[in-house]
Amino acid sequence: MKRENVNKKRRFVCFAAGLLCLSLTACGEKEPQGILQGVPISAEEDSGEVVRKSVEDSLAEKTMEANDLTLELADSAEELITESVVATGSAVSLLQADGNTLETRVMTPAGYERVPVEEGSFEEYLRQYPMKPAGSKVHLYDGTEKGNQSAHAAVFDLPIEDYDLQQCADSVMRMYAEYFWATEQYDRIKFHFTNGFLVEYSKWRDGNRITVNGNNVSWIKSKSKDTSYECFVRYLKTIFCYAGTLSMEKESEPTVTTLLKAGDVFLNGGSPGHVVMVVDVCENEDGKKAFLLAQGYMPAQEFHLLKNDRHPEDPWYYQEEIKYPFSTPEYTFQEGSMRSLNY
Repeated sequence: MKRENVNKKRRFVCFAAGLLCLSLTACGEKEPQGILQGVPISAEEDSGEVVRKSVEDSLAEKTMEANDLTLELADSAEELITESVVATGSAVSLLQADGNTLETRVMTPAGYERVPVEEGSFEEYLRQYPMKPAGSKVHLYDGTEKGNQSAHAAVFDLPIEDYDLQQCADSVMRMYAEYFWATEQYDRIKFHFTNGFLVEYSKWRDGNRITVNGNNVSWIKSKSKDTSYECFVRYLKTIFCYAGTLSMEKESEPTVTTLLKAGDVFLNGGSPGHVVMVVDVCENEDGKKAFLLAQGYMPAQEFHLLKNDRHPEDPWYYQEEIKYPFSTPEYTFQEGSMRSLNY
């Protein structure tokens, strides 16, 4: 609603409230004066009961009318508040400072509920992922603070190593890899280099290592089997060196808003390109969706939940807001960028 319409309704509510006050004042007089309902207050004593009954009935009727008007005013005031929120963009924050997971940190908007997800799924993993304390700043790989601290609503407690490699696509790949590691789906940990070479973690943990000669890549057996988390991290470091948004684009396919799910991305494959990931989805009774976005960026930095600049206290992105070019706090995506990853 436009701001002028909100102001008109506010003036109406104020005017109606004034009428209500006048009505309540008239009904609340201790002793009615003059003529009420055509019956004189100065009637003869033997008709006093009639007079009192008439006065009482009249007062009761006015009280009921006043109560009805009060309810109408309350409804109008509630509607006015709702419309004012839409018009001004102000709202109660949906962020809960005491929430330590994504699900408990971010409430759903009024009228929306989180979509059901399967137990043990990647969607549930994201929803239950630990968050850093409320108010945490985004740090770079070297421990310094990111220059722009106005783009994020929360920070994921996703590990980041002390080298400038875990950037946007790498953060998404790491989140998937950490999920497959945690659920012991080791065979699903595999990513392509930009040149198309597939690097499977199962081969890496068996002691095989990558050799790179120009654009030629091959495996060589040089280590003993190692199933440790430290070995897994070294595998990821190698992936981050030779994979990115270009290879990720080849590992994905276009999707549409109605099918959007946690784990999908907005992706521009390039050098550099950029990617943000859908980390949660909710829906209203009409089937309209809203979703949360998160990103890493460059220089390598902590994975963080993005704000929605359209309504800073509400980080959800609504289905009706998806129009191209589609802007997020630090990047604008073009049509065709909504994609589903084949991990």
